[in-house]
Amino acid sequence: MTAQPARPGSGGPRTASVRDVPPFAPPLVKAVFRDVTTLHVSRSAAWAAASVTRTVLTEIVDGARRAAAAEARKQLAPRDLISAIDRNVEVEVGSTWYLHSPTFHGLMGEMYDAEGVPVPLRQRRGARKPSGVAGAHRFEAGVRRLLRSRGVTAVPSMVRDLDGIGSVFLTDLARDAAMIVREGGVERFGTVALVTPGEPAPSPPLEDPLLALATRRGDRRTIGRDDVLAAVTMHLFGELGQRALTEAREATQNTSST
Repeated sequence: MTAQPARPGSGGPRTASVRDVPPFAPPLVKAVFRDVTTLHVSRSAAWAAASVTRTVLTEIVDGARRAAAAEARKQLAPRDLISAIDRNVEVEVGSTWYLHSPTFHGLMGEMYDAEGVPVPLRQRRGARKPSGVAGAHRFEAGVRRLLRSRGVTAVPSMVRDLDGIGSVFLTDLARDAAMIVREGGVERFGTVALVTPGEPAPSPPLEDPLLALATRRGDRRTIGRDDVLAAVTMHLFGELGQRALTEAREATQNTSST
């Protein structure tokens, strides 16, 4: 695949607000976190992670929908997924899944060892460890709801790919949020400020909860919303990253911190 820079306004028209789609259930999100960490996960952290994952999958589905519409189709196919990723570098996430999906076989290039011998695909996938690949099927119901909200359907292989990308992305997010808690929290990794694209970033005081992440206090064995949002910045950037942060904050405004 040849990723190209995202074009302004690549989001296109939306049939429904992403916030109108029920997020993946917090118990499901917490189950993903339990796969990779023994740390407690707050309710607001689970909602934030669910919201971010939903935002990412929505962007991918919308890109695939535009590719299908160019061929007068409403049912998405794997080639539409490839087109969506090629057109928008911001949505190339959950890449661990690419080695497991037939959709991406032949598109990842060959890997060779030190002696110039091709590395088999099974070996490239690496040793088995807790990952989003094994649990990808857990996302099917949420993916199908998301597809319906965007006015499209998808062939089973496309649903499988969306399951896998979402599951791997959320697993990586959980792993990085846990790492942030264990290695110093926001005090070490910095704050996240929301800015309007095209405008300079403000310099607000940390006390402003709408513009910056507050410094963590209390039990550092709990993954909080702020830790999840800090982890988001390790995976997303540009307009997609800003939108994911904004929607995650809105999704967690009325949730408990425990």
